[in-house]
Amino acid sequence: MTISDGAPARTGAAEPTRSAFAHFAEAGHRDEGGTLNEDETVLIDEVGGESHAPALDLKVVNDEKLGTYEAIVGDREVAGLAYNVAGDDRLVLLATSVIPEFRKQGIATALIRRVLDDVRVHGKTVTITCPVVRTFIAHNPGYADLVDREHPGATQGHIHLP
Repeated sequence: MTISDGAPARTGAAEPTRSAFAHFAEAGHRDEGGTLNEDETVLIDEVGGESHAPALDLKVVNDEKLGTYEAIVGDREVAGLAYNVAGDDRLVLLATSVIPEFRKQGIATALIRRVLDDVRVHGKTVTITCPVVRTFIAHNPGYADLVDREHPGATQGHIHLP
């Protein structure tokens, strides 16, 4: 389901898969010392900085089978936000990833904003394990009401829940 322009979700053999993001597996997971990896640091700097719209024509598609919101520029998947479904009314936002050549262009910010807007439209809440999403919400408190009160995830000390 496309959430940005009403176009249908892509299907077929040419469709990129989660393997298009080799670093999805590591995204959102700190090393044993609890520090952020380089990918997370770059994306956190982007979403925590001045908010700006990406200069690229960006489409966001929710691939419910894979559990990924995909950011697509042209016919190329350039970013993704992986999630798990937790019941009928909650998503667990796991990891945000942007292909390196598309970083620092506002894509992570636009992707997270559109995902959270989609969550709001569908009357759901989120549990956050992704530090990039956590940082985005901390800098955009209008989205804090979407964080599930019973299962906030990794928000302690960073997001003020209403």
